[in-house]
Amino acid sequence: MDEQVNYAKNGEVNLAYRVLGDGPVSLLFVPTWTSNVDLIDDFPPIRRWLDRVSGFCRMIILDRRGTGLSDRTFGVATLEEGMDDLLAVMDHAGVERAAVAGLNESSPLCTLLAATHPDRISALILYGAFASTLRADDYPWAPTQEERQMQVDFMIEYWGRPEFATLMNPDSALDPAFMRWAGRWMRSSITKDALRPAFEILARTDVRHVLPLVRVPTLLMARVGDMVVPIDNSRYMAEKIPNAKLVEFPGNEALPFLGDWDPIADEMEEFLTGSRLKRETDRVLATILFTDIVGSSKRAAELGDRRWKELLDDHDRIVAAEVDNHGGRLVKNIGDGALATFDGPARAIRAACMIRHKVKSLGLETRAGLHTGEVELRGDDLGGIAVHIGARVSEQAGPGQVLVSGSIPPLVAGSGIDFLDLGERELKGIQGDWRLFEVKS
Repeated sequence: MDEQVNYAKNGEVNLAYRVLGDGPVSLLFVPTWTSNVDLIDDFPPIRRWLDRVSGFCRMIILDRRGTGLSDRTFGVATLEEGMDDLLAVMDHAGVERAAVAGLNESSPLCTLLAATHPDRISALILYGAFASTLRADDYPWAPTQEERQMQVDFMIEYWGRPEFATLMNPDSALDPAFMRWAGRWMRSSITKDALRPAFEILARTDVRHVLPLVRVPTLLMARVGDMVVPIDNSRYMAEKIPNAKLVEFPGNEALPFLGDWDPIADEMEEFLTGSRLKRETDRVLATILFTDIVGSSKRAAELGDRRWKELLDDHDRIVAAEVDNHGGRLVKNIGDGALATFDGPARAIRAACMIRHKVKSLGLETRAGLHTGEVELRGDDLGGIAVHIGARVSEQAGPGQVLVSGSIPPLVAGSGIDFLDLGERELKGIQGDWRLFEVKS
């Protein structure tokens, strides 16, 4: 991946950008107003997403004024200044016409650019978009002024800290490598003194009246469980922008390049090029097991870092041994738990019960969730909706519980495993109600 940083100039403002890939279609990717083009691809999953997208286009990614490597002394741009900045970057990169892609807060800017300059913008792609930041009669899901102020206070207080990264991307927050990267990325994007003035500008952003004026092909994408920008925002915009296409995905990550991002990249490629990558996907039926230590934060605080690490290492050894003993594959350790797969649900259940039993000798208690479904094998990792369902089932479990989705009991009939029917539950980010069962001890 090309790591060269270029600088365009709009008046006195220097704007940092990078060019990735050399495909036939140009794509101007506009991040949120907090970014750093030096660090954007330091986290491997994001690098893989950038490699994938830049494989079918010439991707231009920038730091907007006031953030990252671009000049910070001029503050955060207004929408008008932001449009001029984007056109200046396109000019410097030698791009006469390009598709523009925005996410979250950059979506109003990209929408306005597409409506104002259809001679320069060939298509509009938005992920996790919104048209306004405050509640209105026709926009009832947005926060009130008071709620917005509470959100701003929270973001400023926890900027650069794990709490903020957890709010934005709940699943990836289980990955310590992501948490380290996210904290450094935030702190390297913008200083805390610039946050409140930037939020004040954002609070006045409202492009609802612009939506019917967008005349370029438009693709909107969103995850149904996104708690940062509820999917109602994208549905509203899809109704108002003429002939817009909306694609909804499972999951709750606020960023498109985290979680199960392949379907998102596929939609972008087909939208821009007319076809999507034809790849051999290795999809198999498997039982997914998620385990987690109950009350890990409290125990870690009680024991101290050194003793907690020793205890966690002992826990990890037990999990690895029991997964192996029951014919499973340990995919990875996630925070204070683990993800494993099995080719049979009965073996997965017995492994979960044995893990629960053995870690008690360490003074720990676990919870576990299992689901059987089709997964996509990605080297040593897994993808697919079945993985998300397994994680959500695990979240429903209480201390010492082993819960399974309704897909499992019919597959283990005659195995001697008994279940308690817990009824239907709502799984965060997963459409529909799901019947869950507890494994009887």
